[in-house]
Amino acid sequence: MLASFRSALLLIAALTATVIAPAEAGPAAEAVVPAASPDLPKATIPALLDPSGEPTLSQPQAPDSSPQADTDETSARPTGDLSEMVAQLRAPETGSHQLDCLATGIYFESKSEPLAGQLAVGQVIANRTQSGGRFPDSYCGVLFQRGQFSFIHGRSLPSVNHSNKQWQTAVAIAKIVDEGLQTSAAGNALFFHARYVSPGWHMKRVASIGNHVFFR
Repeated sequence: MLASFRSALLLIAALTATVIAPAEAGPAAEAVVPAASPDLPKATIPALLDPSGEPTLSQPQAPDSSPQADTDETSARPTGDLSEMVAQLRAPETGSHQLDCLATGIYFESKSEPLAGQLAVGQVIANRTQSGGRFPDSYCGVLFQRGQFSFIHGRSLPSVNHSNKQWQTAVAIAKIVDEGLQTSAAGNALFFHARYVSPGWHMKRVASIGNHVFFR
């Protein structure tokens, strides 16, 4: 009886060791593995600078529809009668060699004439450039054509003081003639002479303005 009871205890002890031992040994035998860090979503940052350091825009800007350029161009155009246009366009420089020639011709041939007379002299020079081969086709060519203008000597324009108001008026008249801003009473005249001379030209008289008579 005692032997049977002892045998039963030993059997229970053996069964208990068999069940408990793996459970106790399990956690100590396993390697601790750290939990992997989850990947976080990456936010896309737009590039605001190009390689040269200039700002860039993700969307193209609409073209500037401002009428500023047209307004500036319109406001620069002279308005009014001849005297008002001259007042707006007076300047020491013409801006081009050809206009220098035209202004020089106006200045030396008519600087003391009324504005309409200066306009007419400039118109004659311009008319000659469009005469279809009868005269040179540029203002400088007309001025330097042999025997046409007494103030021309050699192949250089005579010097003029550009701060002189009469020169600046000639500059304004040259611009008006070149751009066709005013109609001259000289019309299509190709020649003119002072009133105090009488060359006896057999040509059509077009107009008499100031101290000059104009012919075609």
